[in-house]
Amino acid sequence: MSVITLSPRKTMPTAIGYAGAIVTVLIWANWILATRHTAETQMGTIDLGLLRYGLPAVVLSPVWLRTGLLPKGVSLKLLAVMVCGSGALFFQLTTFAIHGTPAASAGILLGGSMPFATALIGVLLFRERPDVTRWLGLGGIVAGVVILLVRSLAGAEVSWVGFTLLPLGAVLWACYTHAFRRSGLSAIQASALIAIWSFLIHIGLAIIFGSSLASIPLPEIGLQIISQGMLSGLAATVAYGIAVQTLGGTQAAAFTAITPVLATFGGGLLLGEPIGGAEIAAAVVTGMGVALSTGLLARK
Repeated sequence: MSVITLSPRKTMPTAIGYAGAIVTVLIWANWILATRHTAETQMGTIDLGLLRYGLPAVVLSPVWLRTGLLPKGVSLKLLAVMVCGSGALFFQLTTFAIHGTPAASAGILLGGSMPFATALIGVLLFRERPDVTRWLGLGGIVAGVVILLVRSLAGAEVSWVGFTLLPLGAVLWACYTHAFRRSGLSAIQASALIAIWSFLIHIGLAIIFGSSLASIPLPEIGLQIISQGMLSGLAATVAYGIAVQTLGGTQAAAFTAITPVLATFGGGLLLGEPIGGAEIAAAVVTGMGVALSTGLLARK
């Protein structure tokens, strides 16, 4: 195992951070739609996990072979939080929930909760002091979820699984965001380590519980390799890491405000899911709340 050198990170232009954040949320919206699509196929969450992390693990193998699976100079606790927060555990929880949750609701419950959880952890653990604008934003996020909850009780198909597991996944991602910022790893190094560890975990799950990949049609596997592996597992992870390094975790998380809106209209246009006034209102209110709560529109 080689020793990773934690040299000072080079300062990147802010525009690169913005670009990384926008690329991330566009891919996330696509990931929600692609994952929701697999609910109608024989492909299970373990199969998707193998595709999501297998390709990045291979492509980034020169990186994790150089750093080692347990790089010196990086806290094992932080590494474990990163792997759980954006790797195997996060993926299994959210994928299982998305299979039973309409895309519009999944985008709100996951994309909207991510910056809320990030800001909350910042307040509780790192003594950040939100201003009035951010508190108003947090209230907006809660209002968006309440709109969705009322709609669910009125007959929309959103089960307790979505209402519990997707916000839990958002908390895991928020923990990853804070852990990554303190790890000393670059975006590519973190992506490589998350990919290889998550792939190994999914291989173990496949050995224990089995896999259906051999019976899945090749066109479907190819679609998910592109969506899960190339885009979500590789491009989005690196892009989000660049956004966090450049903009900071809080401001990078602000861009997830785009995810609920994209997932809502994408679910209607591509998957034929019904979109009503409640879904549109929840997406808009949540998106505005996210932008406010993360300080994107604050003076400081």
